[in-house]
Amino acid sequence: MPSAESAAMLVPSASSQKWWKEAVVYQVYPASFMDSNGDGLGDIRGIASKLDYIKSLGATTIWVCPHYDSPQIDLGYDISDYESVFPPYGTLQDMQDLIDGCHSRGLKIIVDLVINHTSDLHKWFQESRSSKTNPKRDWYIWRPAKYDADGKRQPPNNWRSNFSTSAWTWDEATQEYYLHLFCPEQPDLNWENPNTRKAIYSSAIEFWLKRGVDGFRVDTVNMYSKPQGLPDAPVINPKAEHQVASTLYCNGPRMTEYLSEMNAIMAPYDTMTVGECPCTPDRSRVLQYVSAAAKQLDMVFQFDVVDVGQGTEAKYDTTPFNWKLPDLKRAINNSQSLIVGTDAWTTSFMENHDQARSVSRFASDAPEFRVASGKMLALLNTTLSGTLFVYQGQEIGMVNMPKDWPIEEYKDVESGNFYRYVAEATNNDPKALARAKTAIQHLSRDHARYPMAWDASPQGGFSTNPATWMRVHDLAGEINVAAQQDDEHSVLGFWRQMLRTRQDLARLLVYGYYEIIDEENEKVFSYWKTNGGDKALVVLNFTSEEHVLSLPDTVTADQLKLVVSTYGTPQSAVTTLKPYEGRLYVLDQSV
Repeated sequence: MPSAESAAMLVPSASSQKWWKEAVVYQVYPASFMDSNGDGLGDIRGIASKLDYIKSLGATTIWVCPHYDSPQIDLGYDISDYESVFPPYGTLQDMQDLIDGCHSRGLKIIVDLVINHTSDLHKWFQESRSSKTNPKRDWYIWRPAKYDADGKRQPPNNWRSNFSTSAWTWDEATQEYYLHLFCPEQPDLNWENPNTRKAIYSSAIEFWLKRGVDGFRVDTVNMYSKPQGLPDAPVINPKAEHQVASTLYCNGPRMTEYLSEMNAIMAPYDTMTVGECPCTPDRSRVLQYVSAAAKQLDMVFQFDVVDVGQGTEAKYDTTPFNWKLPDLKRAINNSQSLIVGTDAWTTSFMENHDQARSVSRFASDAPEFRVASGKMLALLNTTLSGTLFVYQGQEIGMVNMPKDWPIEEYKDVESGNFYRYVAEATNNDPKALARAKTAIQHLSRDHARYPMAWDASPQGGFSTNPATWMRVHDLAGEINVAAQQDDEHSVLGFWRQMLRTRQDLARLLVYGYYEIIDEENEKVFSYWKTNGGDKALVVLNFTSEEHVLSLPDTVTADQLKLVVSTYGTPQSAVTTLKPYEGRLYVLDQSV
């Protein structure tokens, strides 16, 4: 339990009540949200057509994934022009109409800020690679080759990219390597060059702030500052040619300087910034990023929760459900504890465009349990402190792509690279490929990117074109917005209920302190939310079996007022928890 002093600190003051703290951010992936013109691809006008739906859910802010012009090698995270829109998505005017449409409805809008790297088709890189003497040569990270004892050319270091390949690509024309922490088509910008930074701030940040966006989700925010000398990474896997190097290129020596500069650019605007902050287990380092006094970022996405069940060296080097409930509890505690006794802020999320569907990952997508699972996870997400993020389709309980879909249905570069890597490394061993496919089916980013299901019509109402850019889920006829819109017992109905409850109990649910109960329990997840003298109790059954509800020793059943159950209203506080049931109680201290 927190002390009275630390608990009192959680009560929000007028100065600390920024608009983004109580925000409910609804994330939209443009390609898969809504197709307005029948070409099989989602677009900006499609997003605009659903703003009333987003507001009706209870969201206050939308986050639009990259809408910029791009060759789409990494599905929009390879930007060729920060100041233009990807033509199949629409035009700059369409984007302006979307911004204005949000504001006219009282919604805020944030967009992705992808500035660790650009596309190799960006004009900056085209100039940079044109010759060693070009003025923009130093806008990217170029290095000469190394040579082994046999005189064979080697990359400057042994770093592996995030997509299972070398982090270096040889440029034949200028006879040097360039660094890319992701695809070869995504060269890393050189933040050491002040002219590069000025161009980034002008083109990627100020251009959109002047057009009215309310902030940014900052992609790979802790990768801008690379270590001096770009040393080799420790050899973790002696059999691998390239080694994981995230401990070197994340949280580098000049990150504070760079983020302070960015913050100063945004200071004249009332913005929100949320940074993607992987590979940062050190809580004190995270606090440096999100301390209000430090003026770096408003909040970050830590990866503790979404990393649960993933492989330690390679994401897909694992098997489904290779984790225990206490692992998830501890992961959630890492992000929830940031706000206790500090001036920092945190986030609550379980899904985004880079993650598989939470029902399939953390609960059960079996037909008899998927609705209960979707509602239970909604109760978990909406009762955690910090700014809440909801990914498109999460509110209707969308699930992973079916197990029997072939690997060809997976479009994401990360999935494809891993499958090809296993094929090459094992000479197409059937057992190894089957294991890889199983892991991909459980964890792939593709599960977040197939089309949104709006109704039971062909293509799930996403498009009038049968040739959608990704295959529509086989269950779109069952799991869709229209089927749940007027059903208060649906996953969608429950999300709406919980977002109202979160707003009503914001003092506890948004700002309150999270305290785990019975951390080692592998079946039931229980925790207190505390703010000053107020307390709420959350109880979640993470199994397909019934469990007797065991109350904390410090309270009695008549002290607990049931606010919400995912199954309706039980007759008594002390009852059996049904499969995947969640409950929210408020403590009546007068009893």
